[in-house]
Amino acid sequence: MDERLIATDEMPLARKSLLPGAGFFLPDPVEEDVEEESARAALEGAEAAVVADTDADGLACVALVREAHGDVRNVPDGPGEADGETAPELLDGVEPTPHRVALLPASPHDLEDQLAHVGEYAPEGIALYVCDLAPDRYEYVAEELEAALAVADGAAWYDHHRWDPDVADAVREAGVELVIGDSDEECSADVVYRSLAYEFEPIYEELAAVTRDHDLWLREDPRSDDLADYAYWAEPEEYVEVVREHGADLPDWVREYLTERRIEKEGLIEQAVSRAELREIDGYTVGITYGRCSQNEVAEAMRERGADVSVVVKPAGSASIRGTDAFERCHEVAGLVGGGGHPKAAGCKPDVHDDMLDYAHHWTTQGAVTKRVILEAFRRVVAESDGTSADDEG
Repeated sequence: MDERLIATDEMPLARKSLLPGAGFFLPDPVEEDVEEESARAALEGAEAAVVADTDADGLACVALVREAHGDVRNVPDGPGEADGETAPELLDGVEPTPHRVALLPASPHDLEDQLAHVGEYAPEGIALYVCDLAPDRYEYVAEELEAALAVADGAAWYDHHRWDPDVADAVREAGVELVIGDSDEECSADVVYRSLAYEFEPIYEELAAVTRDHDLWLREDPRSDDLADYAYWAEPEEYVEVVREHGADLPDWVREYLTERRIEKEGLIEQAVSRAELREIDGYTVGITYGRCSQNEVAEAMRERGADVSVVVKPAGSASIRGTDAFERCHEVAGLVGGGGHPKAAGCKPDVHDDMLDYAHHWTTQGAVTKRVILEAFRRVVAESDGTSADDEG
């Protein structure tokens, strides 16, 4: 394929917002090979491994674990200087010291892969941590978790999502210390902060608090948006080492970097907001739109227009669902279409794409099928709460 067809850097913003990033077109086997090699390199000689989500909450957990283990600090002075997934950059002419606490980035969809890498490549006696991730079913991770536990000398799992009680019981029965925080009160960094037997400095308590402000969508501390954006744009290793050193008060070079990146971010937000529709469904106002964008700001714009719940469908096929005080069942809606999350913030990726023609339809219709499936799930959730069925309501 001509690389220019999937390189969106030079595209007009209106077109760029309709398409996924170039990474979407990378074949799964190639991506898996890169992930496996990165995991093998990170685990070599490590004393601990953290399998974590790569948002600000998951990466704050990694920062806390590294601090508790007294791991080295490779503090970058600019973007790209602490990228642990490629060859290390030189900092002040000195090659960064390998971390004793390995970071294995994961998402809810590839959690089992990183657990398998621990089982295959980690040294005997490694300490295992899993942070800010929750499996929908135990059988999705059972075999890989067993393999990881066979080499680990103890495992702890810290999270704040809503867990199925049977899944939680199975993880604990496997021999894992599972601590699940109240999803309405804590983020996963809070859980790690209070669970580790370590006396953290105040800077880390503040880091957890500011991370919580964004992760629970409280929006009371303006620094939380900076953390969320920086975690999204920076390499995970870079983010972890910067917040370990600076906490929630990011250095000037990071703020300058964010200012530059936000020019395009705001443009993509405007594109998605301009496409937003408000639907009246069973007494609720549902905002729904499509685009490659920052979903939280787009959802906030729809809320300001009167939406009780907002849905942002992405070009890659996933969707974010954001609620308000008027609607706190986002996780139930997402659960019906292959996802999950929190009462006011959830995500999903409906299984509606069988081949590239389906994706082509998705891009050219701005997510029409995905929108329809999610809105139907919304109707079902509301109907069940009313004691009726969606079919009865026609």
